[in-house]
Amino acid sequence: MEIKKGNDSLFSLRGRVALITGASRGIGLGIAHTYSNAGARVVVCSRSQNGIDKAAEEIKDAGGGVFAVTANVSFDEERKKLIQHAMDWGGRIDILVNNAGSNPAYGSLAELSEAAWDKIFETNLKASFFLSQLVYHNWMKDHGGVILNIASIGAFQTFVGINAYNVTKAALLHLTKCLASEWGRFGIRVNALAPGIIKTHLSEALWNNPIGVEVIKDNPIPRFGDVNDIIGAALFLVADASSFITGQSLVVDGGQLVKFNDFNLVSK
Repeated sequence: MEIKKGNDSLFSLRGRVALITGASRGIGLGIAHTYSNAGARVVVCSRSQNGIDKAAEEIKDAGGGVFAVTANVSFDEERKKLIQHAMDWGGRIDILVNNAGSNPAYGSLAELSEAAWDKIFETNLKASFFLSQLVYHNWMKDHGGVILNIASIGAFQTFVGINAYNVTKAALLHLTKCLASEWGRFGIRVNALAPGIIKTHLSEALWNNPIGVEVIKDNPIPRFGDVNDIIGAALFLVADASSFITGQSLVVDGGQLVKFNDFNLVSK
């Protein structure tokens, strides 16, 4: 058996082009910086022109090759435009990170409007599928590649107040398995990353309230996560270090799911 030498090569993305959606801030921006530092050229996308231009400048100032595209991935024409711009600039798309997410409704499912339901699904699930399909047809079917879907621990449990969001993330995990099953023969790996409560703008309703603060105290790692807790796993799942992993979901939550299943039958 021949063992690969050099850990650097296992985590190098040199020569590859990565497309990251929802990359103007938070987890998406952290992943873009990490992939750039690993040698990839990155295409960053967001609905916000100012936000994505600022993100691109950060990466460029750090010495990375970067191209910014403004697009709302909820819409078909915007998705097509994004993929076309990425291919025109990079000539290839070796890595797709479906990170763009939306949760416009906080409250019980009994009060959720159809418009809010549709918006959550269009961004979190529909966009992830059709962007994957576009990348498949435009590059990966003939050349292989890696798709990383950013899910959530909400895919595994309920959080009253954001359960419509959780439904989309649960579906995203199964989509990950389905794509991996169908596209593996083309050299395409598809995995998901399921963060716990990470201190970003999207999850502020969870970490910036007294209930969340109390809940997190019982975690094995008793704190909220930050973007730096996610980026290593995001690199691992698209690099050669994970070359025999596909159709899987990696939870990065400080042990929150373990604690939720920890029924203590022994008196303290």
